[in-house]
Amino acid sequence: MRRESTDASGAVGQPLFATTHWSVVLAAANEETPAAAEALERLCRTYWYPLYAYVRRRGYSPEDAQDLTQEFFWRLLRKNYLARIDPAKGKFRSFLLAAINHFLANEWDRTKAVKRGGRLEFVPFDQESAEQRLAEIAHEPSPEQIFERCWAITFLEEVLGQLRDEATQAGRAEQFEGLKGFLTGEKSADSYAILAARLDSNEAALRKQVQRLRQRYGELLRQEIERTVAGPAEVEDELCHLFTVLSA
Repeated sequence: MRRESTDASGAVGQPLFATTHWSVVLAAANEETPAAAEALERLCRTYWYPLYAYVRRRGYSPEDAQDLTQEFFWRLLRKNYLARIDPAKGKFRSFLLAAINHFLANEWDRTKAVKRGGRLEFVPFDQESAEQRLAEIAHEPSPEQIFERCWAITFLEEVLGQLRDEATQAGRAEQFEGLKGFLTGEKSADSYAILAARLDSNEAALRKQVQRLRQRYGELLRQEIERTVAGPAEVEDELCHLFTVLSA
């Protein structure tokens, strides 16, 4: 479950927790390993909005959906709720969808009796923003399709955020903001010529930078996918599914 870190010279450093696969994270989390719990919380931060959207589409009000989603994560992260559900090896999103259905079927009566505001929030929650985003995909016909769509969008946003952080740390934040449209396909993206003039660069250099960003974007995307499936063999299928959901 653990691996040794190395510096640029190859020297062995402090042990790092291998958080590649969610099944490993869950197994270690049951043993109250701090690194595993942190990794699990990171995964859950990515999934709060898809689950909130799913609960809303099941017919719950915004306030009830917020309460239910927070209660679900509270139990998942703090009350060993995982022990009640068979964590069959597979995709993390499939596990969460089964878990939230189990929760809604068995815990709603108890949860609705708790006064709103009486619990801590275990994941960031901006209800107004969530409702605005949900309105944009209201045409999706089922709760499951809402969940899948929100999962795909949120997943790419998470990866783009990591790429933005790397660019900021390298002192290229302005350049990244100008070039990200070429990664996301935004119609409002400026032309290379306009960007070159604004960034005091040239088109050839910017095209090379976009190529490097795309390569890194792909690497980060694969890394994040690997965290949510049972093993490397499932990565390609999950990537294909993600882009299928986005193109639907």
